[in-house]
Amino acid sequence: MHAQILTLFPDMFPGTLGAALAGKALAENKWSFTATNLRDFATDNYKTVDDTPFGGGAGMVIKPDIIDAAVKNIPNAGRKIYLSPRGKLLNQNLVRELAQEQILTLLCGRYEGVDQRALDHHNFEEISVGDYILSGGELAAQILLDAVIRLLPGVLGNATTHDEESFTENLLEYPHYTRPQEWRGQTVPDVLLSGHHAKIKSWRREQQIAITRARRPDLLGPPKK
Repeated sequence: MHAQILTLFPDMFPGTLGAALAGKALAENKWSFTATNLRDFATDNYKTVDDTPFGGGAGMVIKPDIIDAAVKNIPNAGRKIYLSPRGKLLNQNLVRELAQEQILTLLCGRYEGVDQRALDHHNFEEISVGDYILSGGELAAQILLDAVIRLLPGVLGNATTHDEESFTENLLEYPHYTRPQEWRGQTVPDVLLSGHHAKIKSWRREQQIAITRARRPDLLGPPKK
């Protein structure tokens, strides 16, 4: 997978994606990226990329001609995404969908955002990483890419890990325990020491359902009548 990142701060990449699993996958060419500076497409000596919004209001808006030139400079833009708090909420199902793409173009907004006409003209879909506001789309792009990269073939050593993680089948993950067997007066649940795989599987499933019901009942859907 190749990620094409349009940003005012290309030096922010790869950022966290250059370490750990994502960093190793990057070194092994399991994914790649290009971080393009939007200022490269400014036409004046001041490298101006933004202007005041029509209708008034605080902040500045990134100009449509800047976005247009940046997108047209990409030979194959693939699936185009604008990281935006008003977008569709990123969840694991969407992450799995994005992991099937060969090319992602991620537009990182700044200031008050970007001109709507550029989004409409280039058919950007808007995706949000949560109900909060960041200073720009760069961190959001890294979050999205981190979630996608770990699903790429060969990135995780144990492929079965995907099947047991949170949000698989709309359930949160079960608790984990390791050595020492007793720590500060707390012991590991007996079933995990039993060696009985069917009972362990059943216990973990029960824990997933109980934790999800307590912490994220919305994942379970409305109560059955």
